[in-house]
Amino acid sequence: MKKLTIEAAAKHFGVSKEAIHNRIRRGSLEVVVEEGVKLVKVGDAKVVKPRAKATPAQRNTSNDERYYKLLQEQNNKLQARVEKLEGETQSLRDQKEQMLIEERQKIEQIYKDKDAQLKQVLNTLATQFMLTQAPENVKEEITDTVEIVEVEEASELISLKKYLKNKKLSGKKSAKIQKKFMKKASSDERIITVGSKLYIDPIKYDYSELL
Repeated sequence: MKKLTIEAAAKHFGVSKEAIHNRIRRGSLEVVVEEGVKLVKVGDAKVVKPRAKATPAQRNTSNDERYYKLLQEQNNKLQARVEKLEGETQSLRDQKEQMLIEERQKIEQIYKDKDAQLKQVLNTLATQFMLTQAPENVKEEITDTVEIVEVEEASELISLKKYLKNKKLSGKKSAKIQKKFMKKASSDERIITVGSKLYIDPIKYDYSELL
């Protein structure tokens, strides 16, 4: 059994001198005094090796790994967010394109209806002019033709003024209704404007909200 000084015993066990003193107080180490010097008896006692401390390089590596992992997680979240926003953006583009297509189709249909109605107005005016200029026997043929066309097209284009006159409304009531039609004429496909005159088709369309 060897006898070591406190300092030598601390190195032997890989601990601090304070730890050796604590062991001595607990009685786990036997101590003797020779020539005024405390010596620790060291026999088969297990040598405790100090725990290896992480080097700065190891600590930096560990920190770098945690930092990289954090960045990777944030990157994955951002990537998922970007993909979601791209999907929403594409959906909005598709909706906008569909709306534009539908609006264009509506506008085209409005112009088609307007053209058809205008053509009917012009035909009516031309017919009226021919009736005023043609002989009686020709007038009958023209009238018969017009009636056939009106039956086939199931419409009755008539000036608003004449329509209201046929309704036998009062002058005040008639004027009020005409103002309503004038306000709607530019945006309502049911109303045809020729010069200062308004034409309607009461068979084809319903005007109850304006009458």
